[in-house]
Amino acid sequence: MTMSDGVRAIPVFGLPEIVVGTNIGRLIADQCLTNKTLPCDGDLFVVAQKIVSKSENAVVELGTQTPTDEADCLAKIVGKDPRLVQIILDQSKRVVRAVQGVLIVETHHGFICANAGVDHSNIEGDEVVTTLPVDSDRSAETIRGVLVRITGRKVGVIVSDTFNRPWREGSINVAIGIAGFDPLKDLRGTKDDFNNEMTASIVSLADEVASMAQLVMGEAGRVPVAMVRGVEWSPGDYSKTRLLRPANRDLFR
Repeated sequence: MTMSDGVRAIPVFGLPEIVVGTNIGRLIADQCLTNKTLPCDGDLFVVAQKIVSKSENAVVELGTQTPTDEADCLAKIVGKDPRLVQIILDQSKRVVRAVQGVLIVETHHGFICANAGVDHSNIEGDEVVTTLPVDSDRSAETIRGVLVRITGRKVGVIVSDTFNRPWREGSINVAIGIAGFDPLKDLRGTKDDFNNEMTASIVSLADEVASMAQLVMGEAGRVPVAMVRGVEWSPGDYSKTRLLRPANRDLFR
């Protein structure tokens, strides 16, 4: 497919409930065959973090937690269950901001986000939460390796999650794990439409693709995977760290 054909987000319908040990790459490949939506060279698969966490047993029961004094204190400030706050702290390097209803932290991965990505949604049981994968790049590469082997196609994989953003209302799907392609498109040194050289334009391609995929994945409805077709990308061995802004240039840390 060329860019003239446009860019498409194709949902992967029909995936079953994910359990510990599920081979997500094989499941996606098999379901694409069943749906008659076989991948093409250049497709980018966006996989929701939630199913990756479930398959990797990144799940914690609130009842197993004994909150520390720090967790109890923070829980009173933010108005959350102290057991949940303890899980968030265990997943974090440090607390960035804590006010009523909001707990922003820096995770061990380097993400600045609410609640360290710890989430109640789309998981059975009121007393169970998922955490982010330990190594979301490794998760993405594992899925990609299976997809490439089964389908024979040159594809990339994004593990995604929904984050809120500074200055903006509403959450948006972003890449938290990368495999097989450069997540950034560096336009510095190229010309704009008026033949001026661009000196600061770096596009987060992976986040754009993740956001587009979310339009067909949704927050509910059991569509945790989508293929995005028609995007030009550069192959290579890259990491999510390429998307993380250094602390000395991050005004929100």
